[in-house]
Amino acid sequence: MKPIVFIHGLWLASRSWENFEQYFGEKGYPTAAPEWPRKQGGVEELRRDVANIAGLGITEIVDHYDGIIRAYDEPPIIIGHSFGGLVTMLLLDRGLGAAAVAMDPAPPKGILTLPPSQLKASSPGLLHPSKRNGIVDLTLEQFTYGFVNTFTPDDAKLAYDLYYVPDTGRPLFEAAFGNFNPSAPNKVDFTRERAPLLITAGGKDHTVPASVSRAVYKKQSKSPSRTDLLELPDKPHLLTAGPGWEDTAAKIADWISGSA
Repeated sequence: MKPIVFIHGLWLASRSWENFEQYFGEKGYPTAAPEWPRKQGGVEELRRDVANIAGLGITEIVDHYDGIIRAYDEPPIIIGHSFGGLVTMLLLDRGLGAAAVAMDPAPPKGILTLPPSQLKASSPGLLHPSKRNGIVDLTLEQFTYGFVNTFTPDDAKLAYDLYYVPDTGRPLFEAAFGNFNPSAPNKVDFTRERAPLLITAGGKDHTVPASVSRAVYKKQSKSPSRTDLLELPDKPHLLTAGPGWEDTAAKIADWISGSA
């Protein structure tokens, strides 16, 4: 089995992959879920020690995972969620990975779709220009809206306690203004040949609505390489936990088995 590298997104710790790591590990895949650069320890430590990630941006994050992936003896499968999905696509653009899954990915440069719910979900950062190189916190209410809006209140609180961490604001601004920046760090060459790519679209996702995932899929389909879209009509943004995560994992596993 090829190894799998999981890449988490903004406001989540690598612990958010615990269910997927167990699921794919039981299928025989060697798995790893490294934290973003400058991040160490568990959720509690990541919540206490946040000052050192101020100013952390997309390029530094991609370079960090580039080094991790190149250290493997064979190209791994890359699975990224949210901003981790964007990082995944940027890694593919560098010629890395045997196959990849971008789960409800943050949009690369060139995606013009911007639903109101996406603006609301990102407003804790984007409405405060001082957060551009600072730290963005989410309340339970904000996390619930952006990540777990289909969860029961108890399950939403559990996910917040288990997986949420304050995070760097810079990637939000880099992505939001990428279309106005010729050298934007979220720029992808959609026409290049690359590893096979699966993009997921959560039908009840507020942070990356399904229309955004479909727009990313349409752009990525310009590549001569295999590109697929997996519609998940009842899913919120946090696809790796909560009721029904096993069904999502199984569908991704089926795609990997026919692609990698």
